[in-house]
Amino acid sequence: MQEYHPQKDLLKDRVILVTGAGDGIGAAVAQDYAKYGATVILLGRTQKKLEIVYDLIEQAGYPQPAIYPLELQLATPKDYKLLAATIDKEFGRLDGLLHNAAVLGTLTPIEHYDNRLWAHVLHVNLNAPFMLTKACLPLLKNAKEASIIFTSANVGYKGQAYWGAYAVSKAACENMMEILSEELEVNTNVRVNSVDPGRVRTRMNALAYPGDDPRNIPAPKDITAVYLYLMGPDSTGVTGERFDV
Repeated sequence: MQEYHPQKDLLKDRVILVTGAGDGIGAAVAQDYAKYGATVILLGRTQKKLEIVYDLIEQAGYPQPAIYPLELQLATPKDYKLLAATIDKEFGRLDGLLHNAAVLGTLTPIEHYDNRLWAHVLHVNLNAPFMLTKACLPLLKNAKEASIIFTSANVGYKGQAYWGAYAVSKAACENMMEILSEELEVNTNVRVNSVDPGRVRTRMNALAYPGDDPRNIPAPKDITAVYLYLMGPDSTGVTGERFDV
């Protein structure tokens, strides 16, 4: 997939919402979406980080993005409905949704896992994507063609010791992706897939694998091809699939 070479105007005139857009993979993919013509809505919890990505996109001469600060841990269904209503008012449509925001929690045996931290990880990694998708589905279904991408992980395919709530949340998101893809495959133009980016030079990877030498790990900007493919028209008809970088 890294050999994929998108057309220059792959995402021209598309409106795409990216969560966790302040840094890491979210920031890199958002910039590439803008590079290929999309108007990107940058969603994250830290205004300053979103402003940095916003400035990079503007300075590059790409379509002007939008910023939407939102703390997923505190957001309610009402907040997601307001977000969808704002997108509808400002842009009139939504062509893509990338679920990238996530928290790691802690690597510890389930026997010792803190109950409140478990609930926090599941809320941010699973409940928030569910509520956001539900709120945005009417907009996505009205698009000429739309794409939803869930960010997955190998521990979501097969559980591994000590990964606890993070692994459980990713496994559940994989299942939600499959359910959505089947529900939307008939009578809609919305496709739903997931991407496991693997080990990438991000803050979360450094927390999970403190012994890794970052020089041996790809940077976020090096793994954006699959996200471009799945968000653009070249992947029309592809749904319910897992992609590994």
